[in-house]
Amino acid sequence: MHVVVLGCGRVGAQLARTLDAEGHSVAVIDQSKPAFARLGKHFGGRKVLGIGFDRDRLLEADIEHAHAFAAVSSGDNSNIIAARVARETFRVPNVVARIYDPRRAEVYERLGIPTVASVSWQAERILRRLMPVDEREEWRSAVGGVSMFEVVLPEAWIGERAVRLEQETGTRVAYLVRFGRGLLPNEHTVLQADDAVHLLVDDRHRDSALAAVAAGPGTGG
Repeated sequence: MHVVVLGCGRVGAQLARTLDAEGHSVAVIDQSKPAFARLGKHFGGRKVLGIGFDRDRLLEADIEHAHAFAAVSSGDNSNIIAARVARETFRVPNVVARIYDPRRAEVYERLGIPTVASVSWQAERILRRLMPVDEREEWRSAVGGVSMFEVVLPEAWIGERAVRLEQETGTRVAYLVRFGRGLLPNEHTVLQADDAVHLLVDDRHRDSALAAVAAGPGTGG
């Protein structure tokens, strides 16, 4: 898969290095030549110096054969213009733009440009860490009865096995996100600080199950 990344800041460089390491073809566009140093000496992709929405620079990045385009530069306007050019002119099937202003993000989402509003996302993640327990419904069975929630666990659960969390709260751990990667737990999995835990919950016992999660080990059934 060929991916074009606009912006070689910390996010763009990390994204490009990860895709390159996974064997994808990657081209990175940035106006600053020194920024490419963030890619490291082992990066095997293409480095294109210039403005990300310039047609010639996009062609140099092989945008015509791109399967995806990520606009993650430091400028909202540049990201949106480049994303629209990639999608509307070059028909790139998967396009996403990082937007700092959440109000703009909402507007561009309505225009069909998928966005990541970094300020809102960061604020949400910080709030999740500040609260003793937080839950957000992510999925509900089409026939009802079961829902999935992402929860940030109280500190009391850290160091306990995932199976104990299940037994005492009446939930099922669908998966964890640890260090940015998904993990399917087993009977030996120990919960760690900063794990994002995705729980399946019986709707009939939702309130009591989530209350047990919030209360910590030794308080559930």
